[in-house]
Amino acid sequence: MTDATAPDALSPATVAVAAGRPPRAQGAPVNPPIVLSSTYVSQGVQQPGELLYTRMDTETWHPFEEALAALEGGEHPGVAFGSGMAAIAAVFSFVPAGGTVVLPRHAYQVTLGFADDLAARADVRVVRVDVADTDQVVAALDGASLLLVESPTNPMLEVADLPVLLAAARERGVLTAVDNTFATPLGQRPLDHGADVVVHSVTKYLAGHSDVVLGAAVARTPELTAALRAYRTLHGSIPGPFEVWLALRGLRTLALRVDRAQASATELARRLADHPDVVEVRHPSLPSDPGHERATRLMTGYGSILGVRPRGGAAGADAVVGAVRLWVPATSLGGVESSLERRRRFATESPTVPEDLLRLSVGIEDVEDLWRDLDRALRAAAG
Repeated sequence: MTDATAPDALSPATVAVAAGRPPRAQGAPVNPPIVLSSTYVSQGVQQPGELLYTRMDTETWHPFEEALAALEGGEHPGVAFGSGMAAIAAVFSFVPAGGTVVLPRHAYQVTLGFADDLAARADVRVVRVDVADTDQVVAALDGASLLLVESPTNPMLEVADLPVLLAAARERGVLTAVDNTFATPLGQRPLDHGADVVVHSVTKYLAGHSDVVLGAAVARTPELTAALRAYRTLHGSIPGPFEVWLALRGLRTLALRVDRAQASATELARRLADHPDVVEVRHPSLPSDPGHERATRLMTGYGSILGVRPRGGAAGADAVVGAVRLWVPATSLGGVESSLERRRRFATESPTVPEDLLRLSVGIEDVEDLWRDLDRALRAAAG
């Protein structure tokens, strides 16, 4: 790769399109092929770089892994996993028996559940913190093995002071991982702030079309990268070649989708903040939002997830979900379609998440259509 096309010389939007392409040659394809084979011809002792069996490695993973690493500013290729939780599990595998994990009190509910399961069966101590409270997080780091951060958090959208937290962890010898699913590499690059590992649910924004389940991690060092790959091989938490190819195709339009969704989310947040049937709106774009200052200082864009509490409590929130026609009542997020759900309908959601909180994932539809549907549903639910 020449200096002119090195990732740092290009904007992230361009990297998303250009990275992970095959070498240029007359008559060569512009897209990498899908290789659908479970095994490879091999005789004798496997040589470095030789493919043997797809649970270990396959060339179809490489373009996506290289493209994601380029977007995250990583010096080593990423590691694709069968799901976001498989990537999270690989990070948790770095915690020794008797170790301590520090993680947000508000985070993806399955991440929290995995941590609790680890505590119950592997003598691991789990400390949940308010990641917006920097002093509280730093105080919890003494003696910890791993700091796992979401910023913004799911679903409360708290914003962490990543540079301060990651520096404090590094000073104490604590391994750090940042789940960058909500922000995407276009919103922030945690490796630039000192994170050891960045994790993604590729299912969400990176793939972007609600048609694959996939995860990935990008590590700072070759040793951590090798450890993640070894975990993937040993535990069989591998992705299918076709899913990875689809994710790479989705990645090509990441900047366009994120720009459109963020702009719409910002406009919807502004209107919802003045809506007579809304009690509270959470979005870092709002000057009144607790995360506004940090997001403005540390991130590029405010993301396209909204937290909305309509009037009428949990019943009112459920009524809104039942009344929308364009918005899709569904879990997950980051697709081209706009979706919403009441998070506390899940018994495993954090108990400090309000019962009436709706998490809205803003897609790429026309913002006026989204507003009309949401406004009508809010008014109908309020009676």
